[in-house]
Amino acid sequence: MKKLILALCLFALYAAPASAVDMVGCTAKGIKLYGKVKVVDSFPDLRVQVVDSFPDLKVEVVKAFPNECGKWQFVDHFPDFKIQFVKAFPDLKIKYVSAFPGTSQ
Repeated sequence: MKKLILALCLFALYAAPASAVDMVGCTAKGIKLYGKVKVVDSFPDLRVQVVDSFPDLKVEVVKAFPNECGKWQFVDHFPDFKIQFVKAFPDLKIKYVSAFPGTSQ
């Protein structure tokens, strides 16, 4: 019985989905989390949910030079990646900030 419980605990630990966000490299699903961003309704690179607490990434919207982690410049043409805003099952949770963008690490 103890072996069964241990096996179930280990299965739950390893079967839990890993976060797609790499905090150290500032990437999600292999996409760098800074640059020029286009908002789309379908076929996004990342599904994004805006939250007030416990974000994966703090985002600062800039008009130029989105070259640091968490700095996004919204564009209509030639984006670095495309996002879709969702209310559930996001790839990435963000919070808008006016200073100190990036990950919590």
